[in-house]
Amino acid sequence: MEKVVSSKRMGYRKSLGPGILLAAACIGGSHLMSSTTAGAKFGFSLIGLILLTNLVKYPFLLVGTRFTAVTGLSLLEGFQKCNKFYLPIYLFVGLITGTFTISAVSFVTGLLLKNIVIFSSFPALDLAIGILIVCSLILFIGQYKALDRISKILVLLLTLLTFFAVISLLIKGPAGDINISFLNSSPSPWTLSNLGFLIPLMGWMPGPVELCIWPSLWMFSRAKETDHTATLKEAEFDFNLGYFITVLTAIFFLILGAYTMYGTGDEMLTGSGVSFAQNLIRLYTESIGGWAKWIIVPAAFAAMFSTTLTCLDAYPRSISSAHGLIARSDKGNSSTLTEKKRLKKWIIFHVLASLCALLIAKSGGIGVKDYVFGAMTGSFLTAPLFAWMAMDTMNSSLVKSQFRYGIVLKTVCWFGISFLSVFSLLFIFNSFFGIGQ
Repeated sequence: MEKVVSSKRMGYRKSLGPGILLAAACIGGSHLMSSTTAGAKFGFSLIGLILLTNLVKYPFLLVGTRFTAVTGLSLLEGFQKCNKFYLPIYLFVGLITGTFTISAVSFVTGLLLKNIVIFSSFPALDLAIGILIVCSLILFIGQYKALDRISKILVLLLTLLTFFAVISLLIKGPAGDINISFLNSSPSPWTLSNLGFLIPLMGWMPGPVELCIWPSLWMFSRAKETDHTATLKEAEFDFNLGYFITVLTAIFFLILGAYTMYGTGDEMLTGSGVSFAQNLIRLYTESIGGWAKWIIVPAAFAAMFSTTLTCLDAYPRSISSAHGLIARSDKGNSSTLTEKKRLKKWIIFHVLASLCALLIAKSGGIGVKDYVFGAMTGSFLTAPLFAWMAMDTMNSSLVKSQFRYGIVLKTVCWFGISFLSVFSLLFIFNSFFGIGQ
């Protein structure tokens, strides 16, 4: 009996990885910028929206994990087999969103690095370039093994540090008067004029729907690394653990923003990217104490560096996989030498494309807030498309009937697609046609 229990525990331990990597990718811009700003602008009134967004995206982001666990195929293979248009659509959209997302998160990481004395004199763009180079070297030399281990350390570090900061704040109390209402605040977030903030908040909360591809591909690398293929229960335990961490830290950062900056949300996001990073740290330290810098800076940097590292692996990995499948040269699981070489080429491509995007943004005078929120908005507007593709593939004949989504998850899926579609259309009509202004 003890051997059976030990074997089960070993199976869960060996399967632990892709879900944590997903958490590392998610806990970045959405948490550090959007969640913190949500608390600073509106107190606790957006907790419900954050939890609802996490709920409606859950079954879509889960698809990659469940589909691969029960079919042995990557979700991209599923796209190809389910509908001939799905894979080309993903390849096209993924190339665009990948470039802007990687450039956005690397730039924010560079901004945070300026809060460390030895890097304070370097331009943020130079630091972003350095971070991309370091991440590339990690992936080239250490490959999936290094990605897995570093991400686990960073996720543990940022979770513990933000938890410690939250507990310290709850003991000390808020810096000023704060609206504790979970439904409304003054000013109210529930106006069309706030769509420009709410849509980006939901776009990367906890992450873009297209991230459903990533755990599916990481599962093959994890299986090869540990010589263990995860069962459905093991794979979903890993995913649920990572998802729980993303939701928990989102609430942590909202509490930090509400308790330290309530009423100053607009001030925090004004000015250049450098001023954003400085405002973020200054407002924390003024409210908690100078010692808080030694908690907030490492936690914020860990959040953004882990996001940059995982995104720089996952976007090229998914594009490389789609490339192989469309060319019908392989299954795109990064298991052969040819696939690994192709993955490295796509990493280099994404680094160069991201640098070009940053230089264009800089020359155009686009600030970090507008750039990052633009990437978040794009992710939200494509969410209904990827949500449909994920749901359709999960409930197709590729999956045995007993493993398809049941009535509960199907209901959440349909509600989620409606929710994402309505908000997307509302944002488009409001932004481009002035309806509701």
